[in-house]
Amino acid sequence: MFQDSQDMRTNLSELGEFGLIDHLTKGFEPKLSSTVKAIGDDAAVLNFENKHTVVTTDLLVEGVHFDLAYMPLKHLGYKAVMVNASDVYAMNAKATQITVSIAASNRFPVEALEELYSGIELAAKLYNIDVVGGDTTSSTSGLLISITALGIADKEDIVYRSGAKPNDLLVVTGDLGAAYMGLQILEREKEVFKANPNAQPDLDPYTYLIERQLKPEARKDIAPLLKELGVKPTSMIDISDGLSSEIIHLCKNSQVGANLYEEKIPLDPAVISVCEEFDIDSTTIALSGGEDYELLFTISQEDYDKIKANPNLTVIGHMAEEKEGMHLITRANQKLPLIARGWNSMEDKNEKSEKKE
Repeated sequence: MFQDSQDMRTNLSELGEFGLIDHLTKGFEPKLSSTVKAIGDDAAVLNFENKHTVVTTDLLVEGVHFDLAYMPLKHLGYKAVMVNASDVYAMNAKATQITVSIAASNRFPVEALEELYSGIELAAKLYNIDVVGGDTTSSTSGLLISITALGIADKEDIVYRSGAKPNDLLVVTGDLGAAYMGLQILEREKEVFKANPNAQPDLDPYTYLIERQLKPEARKDIAPLLKELGVKPTSMIDISDGLSSEIIHLCKNSQVGANLYEEKIPLDPAVISVCEEFDIDSTTIALSGGEDYELLFTISQEDYDKIKANPNLTVIGHMAEEKEGMHLITRANQKLPLIARGWNSMEDKNEKSEKKE
């Protein structure tokens, strides 16, 4: 959120498009040897030598993907980079460069966009990513951010969604559901504030959950970790739309079935506690919440001993023959069909609220 102040407001029109680009990107200096030419020409020039290049793009739209009532602009810039870097890491590749394009309405002064870009700059610095280009334009409907990320990997290291085999183990990094519950807390406090603008929320008990929503971290550590352990996943995807949706993607692309064990799903104690507070089933949140940006992958059973003691990784199930279908095995040992109920940006918000009721 940007606090508008008349004594520190520079209208975008004062700089113009190219002046604004120069102003916002003056702190971006290329660090990687693969960046031959970054910002300042008609196109960036990159040299990856004998590496394969992966490319991914995400568009974030105000009112659809983020709410500036509780999302600080610096955090938004950081998160926008993470959303894209996560897709690169899900290919078992290393993120190297990004381009950043924004469309902003005239309610955003230059200082607001400086906040946004300070988050982008911080993420790029911490993840060793070069910002090599982009675009700016005006918008009649708030703020839009589009980031394209590039990454590199040796041909033999790249992992697709389509390589899982029956009996492969299903593995997830980190814990699930925290980002969604962080969002629920922020939405609740937003409604409290609307009813009583003088109310001061106590968010200290929810720090972990809110951080997972506002400042997620992409799992850049997993590809080098797996390489060190001598493990190459047979398939991989990042968890942006909910665990169930991502398992279904892997199954459909690999033409296999899956058995997911409820008791194995990793949940932080804070998630369990807040789910009880909201009277929501924690397994449902893990399956459908999304925005965790953890990695979900499959490995051969022969590799189990290599990963079993690692605290970053949890085996949550196994793949099966396609004809067996996709199932959740509950704690009561019931076998339920796995259904995708994750985030759908194309779904009408009113329809979504009606379904929940």
